[in-house]
Amino acid sequence: MSEENINEEELRDDNIKEEITYLPGMYRNWFLDYASYVILERAVPYINDGLKPVQRRIMHAMREMDDGRYNKVANIIGQTMQYHPHGDASIADAIVQLGQKDLLIDAQGNWGNILTGDGAAAARYIEARLSKFALEVLFNPKTTEWKLSYDGRKREPLTLPVKFPLLLAQGVDGIAVGLASKLFPHNFNELIDASIAYLRKQDFEIVPDFPTAGMADFSKYNDGLRGGSVKVRAKIEKLDNKTLVITEIPYGKTTTTLIESIIKANDKGKIKIKKIDDNTAQDVEILVHLASGVSSDKTIDALYAFTDCEVSLSPNACIIENDKPLFIGVKEILKRSADSTVDLLKMELEIKKAELEEAWHFSSLEKIFIEERIYKDKKFEDSENMDQAIAHIDKRLDPWKPKLKREVTREDILKLMEIRMARILKFNKDKAEDFLHAIEDEIADVVNNIENIIPYTIKWFSHLKNKYGKGRERKTEIRSFENIVASKVVVKNEKLYIDRKEGFMGTGLKKAEYVCDCSDIDDIIVFRRDGTYFITKVSDKAFIDKNPLHIAVFKKNDKRTIYNVVYKDGKSGYFYMKRFSVTGVTRDKEYDVTKGSKGSRIVYFSANPNGEAEVLKVILKPKPRLKKLQFEVDLGELAIKGRQSMGNLLTKHDVHKINLKEKGVSTLGGRKIWFDEDVLRLNADKRGKYLGEFSGEDKILVLYKKGEYQLYNYDLSNHFDDDILCIEKYDSGKVLSAVYFDAEMQYYYVKRFEIEEAEGKLYRFVGDNSDNKLVSITWVRYPRLELEFGGKNSERENEIIEVAEFIGVKSWKAKGKRLSNYHVDNIKELEPIIKDEDDKPEEEEPEEKKGFDDVPFEIKRPKKDDEEENPNQMSLF
Repeated sequence: MSEENINEEELRDDNIKEEITYLPGMYRNWFLDYASYVILERAVPYINDGLKPVQRRIMHAMREMDDGRYNKVANIIGQTMQYHPHGDASIADAIVQLGQKDLLIDAQGNWGNILTGDGAAAARYIEARLSKFALEVLFNPKTTEWKLSYDGRKREPLTLPVKFPLLLAQGVDGIAVGLASKLFPHNFNELIDASIAYLRKQDFEIVPDFPTAGMADFSKYNDGLRGGSVKVRAKIEKLDNKTLVITEIPYGKTTTTLIESIIKANDKGKIKIKKIDDNTAQDVEILVHLASGVSSDKTIDALYAFTDCEVSLSPNACIIENDKPLFIGVKEILKRSADSTVDLLKMELEIKKAELEEAWHFSSLEKIFIEERIYKDKKFEDSENMDQAIAHIDKRLDPWKPKLKREVTREDILKLMEIRMARILKFNKDKAEDFLHAIEDEIADVVNNIENIIPYTIKWFSHLKNKYGKGRERKTEIRSFENIVASKVVVKNEKLYIDRKEGFMGTGLKKAEYVCDCSDIDDIIVFRRDGTYFITKVSDKAFIDKNPLHIAVFKKNDKRTIYNVVYKDGKSGYFYMKRFSVTGVTRDKEYDVTKGSKGSRIVYFSANPNGEAEVLKVILKPKPRLKKLQFEVDLGELAIKGRQSMGNLLTKHDVHKINLKEKGVSTLGGRKIWFDEDVLRLNADKRGKYLGEFSGEDKILVLYKKGEYQLYNYDLSNHFDDDILCIEKYDSGKVLSAVYFDAEMQYYYVKRFEIEEAEGKLYRFVGDNSDNKLVSITWVRYPRLELEFGGKNSERENEIIEVAEFIGVKSWKAKGKRLSNYHVDNIKELEPIIKDEDDKPEEEEPEEKKGFDDVPFEIKRPKKDDEEENPNQMSLF
């Protein structure tokens, strides 16, 4: 090969080496460019207007097409494709999502259903136009910044001049490359109220409001920033004891996904249901039919614990500002939106002021030009060219120039020269003066608004609320949720067995000894005879050692289950007794009830669910000089200590036998119960209204505003309706006096009755007519009523009724006695003359507890049909 050819080959190899781009470099440059593009141009909204690029382009395209009539969505998609380079599918999806939010787009046709998850009809079948709100709030070409579209043929807005916190009203959900944004929708009226509060320098709080309604706990919302969470629950009501109805669903779920999660939980044995009916149309209605023997109260908690009836949502407030992603809270987003609204309104006012000043300036020139007949000047008519004519007019205007708002330009004079003779002939000096004064007044108003821009902005927000806020009330109920312990509400879907001889326990030992029902998420506590114990998960089969002493389902943090133990210490031979609870331990770790000495063993054991303490008879082994061979011991005298305590010495002598002489009662006393009005649940954690100390067969009485009452036990899993009038510990010695309005007879009735003691049954004591209304009730034993008459009987003297003499104590079913045949306008309760014989000083209780007697007894007569108010509308207390 020649030297020349060799040199050419070497040169070619060098060029190839120079053109090589290695993979790390390609990844670093190209992927970063792609990630930036997705973040800025597709997934994350801009803080200026709260819109993603595709949404902004849809709004701009619809504004261009707007003529007040509906347009086919397919046509809107085509118009938007002039600005959006990513195809029709993404545009169609974005339009449907905007339409379903019912704020910017006035939709017509089948746009799908956010409740059921049904999709919208094809774009060629549905129509849309901009809403009046969008036309008023989103657009102003004079304050819009523009840029060229992707192909350079059109102009599109950089951002729209939105004068409203649109981002928070609509919410957003976007996933980019290495970045995500999730802002929940907020209530329209609350956003306006918060904006006004901020402009007034007042504090404010805003929390989401979901279009699917439901209930939500925002205690950990964290201002919408990363790390926060919102618990959202479906609204579940009891139709009857065998049927639950779901009327509202959590945000992000549909009736289809919700029902699927319920069926899945049922298949896994977490809950027990018979069937589900989905009657959802405009409103959600899912009927959950329960299997026989299943508690409706417990099932409600289980639905929240094991299905999508409760979901946890994580916000991530990420926006674009100055072409960079920024993480800020929703309060800061609202503040910036309010500040932006102030700036935009001020800009609009300044533009309007400039336009008015320009109109005033030219109108003034026109008036001078016509009044002074400058157009008829000989020099003007004899001008040889345009420049001479302009110069002459300019000179003639000199005397008036100091009064003008700006200098007279060549363009001004050219416009004067274009005035037609017809306009000059119709010129009216007075009208011209009035027009100038009107412009001056308008300029003064604009200047005043600019100087008082904050009050002007507040007025703008108030205008938006008055015009568009009706029908946009809060849908999601703000609640405080208590944590539901899954193990307490799960259905006992398994059976636990034990093979004592071989030392195995589990749910798969069908032929072994049955222990109890359990669930597959329960923990099991096992005590052995040597004093060791441990806690383990339920399993199909597990080795626990031969001949275990005790096995049961373990309840974490249960302080009322008390274990009574007598054990022999292997080292000293002494016998010890102790009482303790096991509230929480490490799973599968062994613990010891005894001192841990080798040869220790338990000689007596009992597990007591309510802290019972028995009396034991101890028989000792005979021994020289031992006179007393048996004695009794009351375990109730022992203090309940920790599981690691040594215990008290029972005896130093050998024990032959320990027998149970007498079953004891609970040494823990009654259980103090509170009612939390926020979550409508009972608790023992001192939350809410104190009801009292309960034990044995004690009951809780609930009176409802509809004229019903029901007795409940004091189980903490009970559920209550939200129209409670009174809840308290039931006292069988009290007599209830009730006044109600009979809708059929159109008279007031009074009745006195004692509570019938059937637990769990709902009693309606105001009659069967659903239109009857409870007016007032009291526990006072000898109430006195004063009747005031109205209408045709308004001149009749007031009548005083001693209720105890007026009517005797009858059944709750009794109709009662009519208070009067005359037209009653008002009923008042007077101070009783006879005091209750059994009045006693109340026991010391927390301030939260209020007796039912504290409720005032006063009503006003419901008006007749031809009067202003509804005849059946009555105020309770």
